[in-house]
Amino acid sequence: MARVLPAIFYVIPTFFLMPKSRFQRSRITSVVTSIPSNRRSIDDEIEQYGGDRAQIERIKKTIGLRERYVVDAKTTAGDLCETAARVLLADAGVAADAVDGLVMVTQTPDYFQPATACVLHGRLGMSKECAAFDVNLGCSGYVYGLWLASMMIESGGCDRVLLLAGDTISRCVNPRDRTVAPLFGDAGSATLVEASESAAPSFFDLKTEGGGFGHIIVPAGAFRQPPSEETRREAVDESGNVRTPENLYMNGAEVFNFSLKVEPDALRDIVNYAGVELDDVSAFVLHQANRYIIGNIARRLKVSADRVPAGTVEKYGNQSCASIPSTICDHFGDKVVRESASVVLSGFGVGLSWASCYLVLDRLKSCRIVTHRDLYGD
Repeated sequence: MARVLPAIFYVIPTFFLMPKSRFQRSRITSVVTSIPSNRRSIDDEIEQYGGDRAQIERIKKTIGLRERYVVDAKTTAGDLCETAARVLLADAGVAADAVDGLVMVTQTPDYFQPATACVLHGRLGMSKECAAFDVNLGCSGYVYGLWLASMMIESGGCDRVLLLAGDTISRCVNPRDRTVAPLFGDAGSATLVEASESAAPSFFDLKTEGGGFGHIIVPAGAFRQPPSEETRREAVDESGNVRTPENLYMNGAEVFNFSLKVEPDALRDIVNYAGVELDDVSAFVLHQANRYIIGNIARRLKVSADRVPAGTVEKYGNQSCASIPSTICDHFGDKVVRESASVVLSGFGVGLSWASCYLVLDRLKSCRIVTHRDLYGD
């Protein structure tokens, strides 16, 4: 049950030097990622590239776009996260009503109102004493969510926080927009963060550059530009890509430049803040934007490619806020159930925002990827 200790905010100011934060008594104990069953391969979409097989092969080699998993018209981010949450709680042996906080990170909520966290709170049968709320963030969202969960525990208000992070970006893209359609996969994740007096310290650094918000955006469909016949009308850009204002737009060149401008420094900064060396980090788990961006960041950081996993995006696509937990499960799997690993997690993109953390994954109770249909049906 949640404990309310308001005085704590006055006695630990050194832990909360926002946007930099250090936490001492919270740790990740389980991570599960849920993917849909519908697999798509770029090899099957050659018509989108004018039948140019050579171009397909270049994209596969340089950017790493091969396969992705996408939802059907009925499945939501909430559904995927519910699957991940149920598996995680069962694996960890934790009852849903023993969780004190539920944080849902998503850009594709089940409803405008209410919060998807509240919907899942009810579906999972959680306690009335559990706080539940949504966070609207994408590529950086998982690290922001970990920061929030850790702060909820560090404040003394919670012993267990369930962090859900998931998106169904494939439902936002136009299938004839080659800049985004082959890139995005869907996924939902669940991460259990628990209080522990023996936890290794974790370190967070959060950043925002809101002036670039228009570089990754769905321009219409909300209240700034409500849906209408005009916003549903397709247009063709100078490169032959088709989209409506209600579809996702991404300025690839600007996003690439932004990523290479901020990420190498962000990774060096978080390692310095944690008081460790680059060589002390087992793996740099980055948002799986695409293999080309990840490879360039690794080279600028002068870190070997085997310590900066980039294979998750090739197998599952760019999974937005779920890409980091998915990569943890994909890259480490049972390894972090049996032993410890020091990692840097870093997300960057829509917002524009970026966030990094250094922490230790220490003998998790669960770390795996499951398929949504296999458990509950799409």
